[in-house]
Amino acid sequence: MNEFLKQLSLAFPEDYIILAMDNAVWHKSRNLDIPHHIEFTFIPPYTPEMNPIEQVWAEILKREVKNRAFKPLEDVINQLQKIIQSLNCSALKTIVHRESISSIFDFH
Repeated sequence: MNEFLKQLSLAFPEDYIILAMDNAVWHKSRNLDIPHHIEFTFIPPYTPEMNPIEQVWAEILKREVKNRAFKPLEDVINQLQKIIQSLNCSALKTIVHRESISSIFDFH
């Protein structure tokens, strides 16, 4: 997480960044080195519908991963890579799009 924050800070040094995050333990670690121009805001607990990555993960599971047995582990990794690589920008927008958020920020 610290490396991510460092790279984000270096990539956007002039911007003030507000990161909306879930309540993962590593997002709240006391050992985080949070740059001065980055602020955290947390979504309420137990609200996966507010976390876009949860929607993406649900879609990944639908695509030939759920209820399948894989042996060896490499087969799982290969299947996940295949699915993730098939999710182009248009597909991801469809999965994570929320009209209420789009109307507030005028996303298209």
